[in-house]
Amino acid sequence: MLLGLRSAIYPVADLAAASSWYESVLGTAPYFSEPFYVGFAVGGFELGLLPDGTPGTGGPQPLWGVADAQHTIERLLALGATPLDPVTEVGGGIKVGAVTDPFGNRLGVIENPHFNAADVR
Repeated sequence: MLLGLRSAIYPVADLAAASSWYESVLGTAPYFSEPFYVGFAVGGFELGLLPDGTPGTGGPQPLWGVADAQHTIERLLALGATPLDPVTEVGGGIKVGAVTDPFGNRLGVIENPHFNAADVR
């Protein structure tokens, strides 16, 4: 049985460059860093980087929770991401958007006033 999101893993060709970029984005160093995998702790979940993979914007599309979707997308763009999906209100005050990270992966965000961290298992 699925208990909930634990990790979102992004394939990258240059692990060192991706690790450095995500460290800038997240404002924290990875908690796990080996030549075969880098993991960042993000609000009780994990953003992982997997070397020698094929980046892409298709497939599963995790959305990382943020307080302000527009501000976050603007910051990601300033850090070198490229626009993918503009911030859009999808109903109920929920806003989503996405960029392509410098390594070719989709990085999606969600501003959801209904999210209750107490529900996370």
